[in-house]
Amino acid sequence: MRTHKALLAALLIPIGATLAVAPAASSATPPAPPAAAAPGANAARSPKAALDRVAHPLRTTEPRGSLTDLRPFGRMVGDAKVVGLGEATHNSHEFFTVKHRILRYLVEKKGFRAFALEAPWSTGLRLDAYLLRGEGELKQIMDEEFQGSYQFWNNAEYRDLLQWMRAYNVKHPKDPVHFVGDDNGFAGGELYDKVSAYAAAARPELSAKLTELYQGLRPTTDADTYVEDYLSKPLAERKELAERTGRALNMLKQRPGRGTGADARAWAIQHATAIHQMTTMYAFDWDDPQAVPAAMRYRDQVMAQNVAWWQQQTGDKIALSAHNSHVALRTYTARTHPKVQGDFLREQLGRDYLSTGLTFDQGSFNALGQDGAVHRFTVGPSAPGTTEHTLDRVRHRDYMVDLRTAPAPARAWLAEPRTVKNIAATYPWNDNAAQIRLAKTHDIVIHLHRVEAADMLK
Repeated sequence: MRTHKALLAALLIPIGATLAVAPAASSATPPAPPAAAAPGANAARSPKAALDRVAHPLRTTEPRGSLTDLRPFGRMVGDAKVVGLGEATHNSHEFFTVKHRILRYLVEKKGFRAFALEAPWSTGLRLDAYLLRGEGELKQIMDEEFQGSYQFWNNAEYRDLLQWMRAYNVKHPKDPVHFVGDDNGFAGGELYDKVSAYAAAARPELSAKLTELYQGLRPTTDADTYVEDYLSKPLAERKELAERTGRALNMLKQRPGRGTGADARAWAIQHATAIHQMTTMYAFDWDDPQAVPAAMRYRDQVMAQNVAWWQQQTGDKIALSAHNSHVALRTYTARTHPKVQGDFLREQLGRDYLSTGLTFDQGSFNALGQDGAVHRFTVGPSAPGTTEHTLDRVRHRDYMVDLRTAPAPARAWLAEPRTVKNIAATYPWNDNAAQIRLAKTHDIVIHLHRVEAADMLK
């Protein structure tokens, strides 16, 4: 079994997996189904019948073709500025392709201009340069950026999404779509370069001190090796590095620079913030299980802050892709994730943030097994008493429903805690069958009958 430090190299794994990879029997067993209705009870009062009346069918989960079936989703989105798009697994084809469809719709019909992903801030900058100006080669960028912690994003489905974004930008160079990496698992060399370039131009008196504070931090290896090496450092050294990056950030914040505008300063501070977010994340004691919840809370807070910063700095409306348990309005697993990205975003943005959970009944996905290698796993039809068992009996194969306006019988059912699939980058793990109140956790649900494992490229 791998250590906490080695497991951390796969940040996409909910860190409950670092505490006990094998699933606890209690969490894997669905609750007993509710008692049957009394004889003669009105079938219209059942949650299934209520959802039948308000569910809107999806024509397809594939990204191309007509988007008219997504008009109801557009009405649900309303004037929201950030729309969270979840996934019940980290690597299933249909979750990625339906997000591609929704992104197309939001860009073409609702004025959205950014796609955010739980990937490092520096990864976002590199991909954004490709999307805007064609800098680099997409395969090389994906191979270098989506490894180790983020290998599950190196798939054909995201390649197709990025290619669509690039093609859109070629046609609309004055009104492009951007890519945002909101996570803090790595800080690429471009961040140090951008901060140094700003200091040289606007605050030259800081250049030597910044070089000293950042000494030894700028990556000279691939991301996976860098993170493994970083986590092998003693905790005291990691804390000292975080203190240094904090001082560098505070120096930049002290006063405006000369000869540059407020926008340049804001971006330089954000890049320095991203560096500090990484070092702070790795300054937690990952060998102490008691420290894990605070670390996970910090990570979700960072992801929310980065998304909110981009939205407020640029004015872009953002489609935010992450696991259901990150885009949620309430945590799926309070034991290890006390507060999550969607909860922070609702606090920061209010109703300008909208949470969409994506569920499924059965199918397959790629995930890390207990041996640390990637495997394809398959799960059968959902058991009676689980959330998906009822959702899958709605009359449409694939559909979307606004939980905020569902009929009373559905709202009452949705407000009760029930088991839901919560499959992360490692399978199985303690909380792959979490207990949540769906109506309190997401604003919208998109339910898919079946999903298949994504096409990983490397």
